Amino acid sequence: MKISEALHSITPIKDSQHFMVSAFIDHRLDGTIRIISIINRHNLQPLYCVYCTFEHECKTAETDVWIHSDHFGFPFHVSDVICRGKHLQNAARVLISTKASLDNETYEYLPLQNRVVSETFKYNFTVCISNLFGDYNNVLQYAQTIEMYKLLGIQRVVVYNTSCGPDLENLLKHYEREGIVEIVPWPIDKFLHPSPGWHFEEHKGDIHYYGQLTTLNECIYRHMYQSKYVLLNDIDEIIVPYKFANLPSLMKNLQTEHPNVGVFLIENHIFPKTQFEDSGRFKRPEWRNISGINIMEHIYREPDRKNVFNPTKMIVNPRMVEQTSVHSSLKNFGETYRVPFDVCRIVHVRVPLQGHLTKEQLSVDKKVWDFEQELVPNVDKALEHSGLLRPYS
Repeated sequence: MKISEALHSITPIKDSQHFMVSAFIDHRLDGTIRIISIINRHNLQPLYCVYCTFEHECKTAETDVWIHSDHFGFPFHVSDVICRGKHLQNAARVLISTKASLDNETYEYLPLQNRVVSETFKYNFTVCISNLFGDYNNVLQYAQTIEMYKLLGIQRVVVYNTSCGPDLENLLKHYEREGIVEIVPWPIDKFLHPSPGWHFEEHKGDIHYYGQLTTLNECIYRHMYQSKYVLLNDIDEIIVPYKFANLPSLMKNLQTEHPNVGVFLIENHIFPKTQFEDSGRFKRPEWRNISGINIMEHIYREPDRKNVFNPTKMIVNPRMVEQTSVHSSLKNFGETYRVPFDVCRIVHVRVPLQGHLTKEQLSVDKKVWDFEQELVPNVDKALEHSGLLRPYS
């Protein structure tokens, strides 16, 4: 058997319709090896785990395949392939095979991450942004979101990028150079026909929303021992504390009051991009040629509907999460707590869900204006460094 390190974030498993993504030691499960994978639920077969030491001593073991429960009807879905071998603590790399004994072909392996438990973290707060795809080019909103998060105490933003518009790519490269953004290439469309939606019957395709659930789970494990907390939300959502100045003070309070909680659910609230504040104070000529939504202009919030589910996003302690879905955790080791609306909520500027409502029927919510003094010049600097702030007349 010849092995070489996998070059991409998605690696086909030979002689199968499955893919492996990344591999981790899970110290919470007696140091077993967990391989985040994409499995075709309709074409299951025995899979074997081949794990090797740095000295290239390799062993083969049987596996358990745990397909996550939230597949929404799609044939391909995120799964955990669990290695059932012994002496896994000496392993440094791993691959999945359909054969119990390997021939002389070349196989691609994954490096094993999280080999050492760390109780000191490089970051206090990391945001996991799943799945940029198509020609998404909402530059202004993205710059405002990143700069808001920096003011709120975020140190890292992870973006899984299939594709995006040219201006947003320039902005991402600026933030990558700055060190706040980590870009994970996500070429899911090279291997499958990803769905642009979440429901198989309606949107079709091989896998839910460009593999969103795979990337969210991968991000949690990738930052399990790098970040104290991980935020799971979309690129147009900002988790904003309302009773506290920033995320550190919010989480210090919540964790003190709820010491056994590892998953904090944050309510999503829609600010329709179709309703503008009347004064025009943020209709800045500097931003006139920048593509995307200006969140500062949208201060009207849709009311809650009593009989309609209000989806949540999450702030999690990644060491207490085993599997996650989009709006809640599927498996976790601690408790879950729904954070009250007046303590923290998501500011989500997008198309309205209650488009029939007039401006007078919406609530005024100017929270983002609290950040104006620092936010506006910081956005300008980011756009300038990205080569996007063009002269205006």
